[in-house]
Amino acid sequence: MQITPSTSVLVTGASSGIGAATAIALGSRGARIGIVARRNDRLDQVAEQALAAGASECQVWPCDLGDLDAAVRTAREADDHFGGLDVLVNNAAIPARVPVQELSNDRLDHVMRVNFTSPVRMGQALLPRFLDRDRGMIVNVSSMCGRVGIIQEAAYSASKYALCGWSESMAADLWNTGVDVRLIIPGPIDTEIWDQPDNLPAHFDGEKEPPSVAADAILAAIEGDRFETYVPDMLDIVAFKTTNIDMFLEGVANQ
Repeated sequence: MQITPSTSVLVTGASSGIGAATAIALGSRGARIGIVARRNDRLDQVAEQALAAGASECQVWPCDLGDLDAAVRTAREADDHFGGLDVLVNNAAIPARVPVQELSNDRLDHVMRVNFTSPVRMGQALLPRFLDRDRGMIVNVSSMCGRVGIIQEAAYSASKYALCGWSESMAADLWNTGVDVRLIIPGPIDTEIWDQPDNLPAHFDGEKEPPSVAADAILAAIEGDRFETYVPDMLDIVAFKTTNIDMFLEGVANQ
């Protein structure tokens, strides 16, 4: 799918980080954009930047994606507004850096709602419309935590593993339709997710890529034909974990 000034894209988690960078990058291509997040004031700032970059349009939908009914309603409203969305980018996510021994059921449920169930429900709300039009794309932004388990991030990893599995099966189910699925696997990207209240400090202390790198990868995935994109490419780590899980776990546990 080529991104043109007539392309309409809804991006969640767009008030900062990867989502904001993606909206601005889409704006530079002249696209029509809808942006979703909880923070209305931040969304307004991102909308101004996207429009300044060249977006044909940038509409704001403040929404707490932990409210699943509101998430579905937002997806349908955006589709109606644009006269048919071309792309849904499910990027919103929240962390939960806490040892599994201290993880409450409420926190686990909240992380799963925002990071997994909300993207699924939004995609499923749009899927019948995409199928009727025989076109459309769902881009799910997961994480390296969805391919390798990370210490003190069981809830986050669970949500991202679930999103990976869902995306793979969904892509297979829709393979012979006009609806495409893309899966993005970001590694260390320099966003606010690393420094959040009520979260332990992250164990990773290496270099991080700017959000624009992930945004560029998302745009390339929309226009390309590959299902999965790692950004940066850390596939070797996944391959090592798969072939030697005990050594991997020992290394992670003793970081």
